[in-house]
Amino acid sequence: MKPTFLLRATAAIIPMMIAGAAHAQDGFYTAEQVQRGQELYDARCSVCHANSIRDSYQNSTATAATIVDAMVLNGMPLDNPGGLPAQDYVDIAGYILNHNGMALGDEVVAGTAAVQVAAIGADPADIANVVLEETAEAAPARDYSPVTPEMILNPDPSEWLQWRRTVDNQGHSPLDLINRDTVGELELAWTYPMGVPGLQEVAPIVHDGIMFLATNQNNVMAVDAVTGDTIWMYTHTRPEFEGAYHGRQAERQKNSVALWQDSVILTTVDGRLMSLDALSGQVEWDVQVHDWEKGYSYTAGPLVVDGKIFSGISGCSIAGTNGGCFITAHDADTGEEIWRFNTIDDPNNPLVDESWGGVPAENRWGATPWATGSYDAELNMVFFGTGMPIPYSELTRGTGEGSALYTNSTLAIDADTGELKWYYQHMPRDNFDLDSPFERIIIEEEIDGEMRKLVVTTPGKNGITFALDAATGEFIWSKETIYQNVIESIDQETGEITLNLDTIPTEIGEEKLFCPTFNGGRLWQATAYSPDTGMFYLPAANICQTITPLAFELAPTGESMGLAQTGPQQLAPGHDNVGSLFALNVLDGSDAFEVEQPARFSSSVLATGGGLIFVGDANRYVYAMNDETGEVLWTQRLHAPIGGYPMTYEIDGIQYVAIPAGQSATTQVALTPGMSIPPITGANMVYVYRLTAE
Repeated sequence: MKPTFLLRATAAIIPMMIAGAAHAQDGFYTAEQVQRGQELYDARCSVCHANSIRDSYQNSTATAATIVDAMVLNGMPLDNPGGLPAQDYVDIAGYILNHNGMALGDEVVAGTAAVQVAAIGADPADIANVVLEETAEAAPARDYSPVTPEMILNPDPSEWLQWRRTVDNQGHSPLDLINRDTVGELELAWTYPMGVPGLQEVAPIVHDGIMFLATNQNNVMAVDAVTGDTIWMYTHTRPEFEGAYHGRQAERQKNSVALWQDSVILTTVDGRLMSLDALSGQVEWDVQVHDWEKGYSYTAGPLVVDGKIFSGISGCSIAGTNGGCFITAHDADTGEEIWRFNTIDDPNNPLVDESWGGVPAENRWGATPWATGSYDAELNMVFFGTGMPIPYSELTRGTGEGSALYTNSTLAIDADTGELKWYYQHMPRDNFDLDSPFERIIIEEEIDGEMRKLVVTTPGKNGITFALDAATGEFIWSKETIYQNVIESIDQETGEITLNLDTIPTEIGEEKLFCPTFNGGRLWQATAYSPDTGMFYLPAANICQTITPLAFELAPTGESMGLAQTGPQQLAPGHDNVGSLFALNVLDGSDAFEVEQPARFSSSVLATGGGLIFVGDANRYVYAMNDETGEVLWTQRLHAPIGGYPMTYEIDGIQYVAIPAGQSATTQVALTPGMSIPPITGANMVYVYRLTAE
């Protein structure tokens, strides 16, 4: 086990560290350090202060120590007062000084005890002791038990170790202290402002009383799960991206961390895998997996199991990413790559080339595995979904009537070797960006007197739910939920899909109505399964729009190769409301219940052993519902649309429920009369509730 002290500087010692470095005024900070300081300022300071702090030191004789002292003593940043790593404060100070006329140098000002050593000639051992004594007083020692392979496969019911709690992605907790009888007694325990702009798609995870949060721009926070106090924060410095589409990837980070042993495994927007110490946030190792300059980025987190990190890269629609999108496995202790699978170019399957209609691999885009995979230990398989082919229209991409494998597919991959065991294509010949990358849930149920493992998933934006045999990929059943017009039928014996050819454009510039939309009948918001009810819960939306294919051209660096124009969204035929929540029986896909309402359900679903499901909407309401009927038993209205992945955990006999809220791209305000979203929603937040204290 690693030491239990926290290796981060406290407010008391940060100014002391750089006090002797006043000569920084004469050109001590490097250009790289100032660049990092600007990025940190933009991410951590400008959210609240815009340029006010930066510009307030014009014509000032302030030193680096003065600036850092001001930042710390005034409790900055607001969401983590005095709690940034020492180096971050020092780099921000360097940026401010340089912005106000300080010349650059060729020596780094370090936010560590080394600065004291250089400045006053103190003994390094003495300085280290001062740092450790100060931090020990500020942050009591914590016990932290390593997250073992056994814990990952069979987690303690009180904890939430994965983005969906378990490696089968069920999104279910057996905890039942908060139940149908007690849920009305919930009260707010604490909140946590994240202070980082971008979409609210966070997935809190909890182990040994610590909540780990990974926000946009790859900021990682460790928070006391009882009090909401910050333990540490890591801010990843990424390179400057070229192109608006590439830049937006940094504003849509989902569930970007997983736990392994004493470490937090992080995927970054610039295509890196990183390991952070779970008690300090210090970087342990850092591996560049994919070339960010081509456009590759991680927008979803890893699956860590059996000593391996499984991840799918994003950004495979960007101009420079032609020729491959990838699922990889890495050693969880070192980051070393074990295997790599290309989702659009498989030399072991001649049907792949045939399905692309003669388009060579180097001219293919798409099949992005946008979401985190699932795992089954008995089968030793990982399951990933993939996105649409790029460009969107078959006319533009030149594939004709080809299905474009392995786009819009479920891929079952041998966890040890990376060998493809089976695949099923849910939406062949996609012309509408109705990709199918979302979570695959693994369940075990008795079917026709036989226990079978199933992959149950609503894989894509068209809202059709499928059940497949997890071992073989055999089709079991499918079920339409929301209104869609792109698939005419699915043979319930064979799983063969027949497209609605009337919706496919036949020439460049021809406009077609398709349902649902780019924003999907479903989107990234995760489904859930309850073994208590045998039901599968899906948040969805009833919307349509038009699409017009454009002629092929190579997009600018960092931009998407979608090459289509879309019209405004509209309500689906026969529907007066945007929002729907479906509950299906997993044995056969039959309807259990549906909740329809004006506002879209904008969060993932949490199912619990207390007979409840938790879900939230774009109108800022979070609901606890009866998991058998959909009856609302408790509701709260928060400051912004509900987002991310609600979850629950228990500490010292008290059950908590965490609800993320903040900026959302799936509000459909224009289609929801009477919905009120404040023009400024403020910071992305996590709200944590508990039962009323006795």
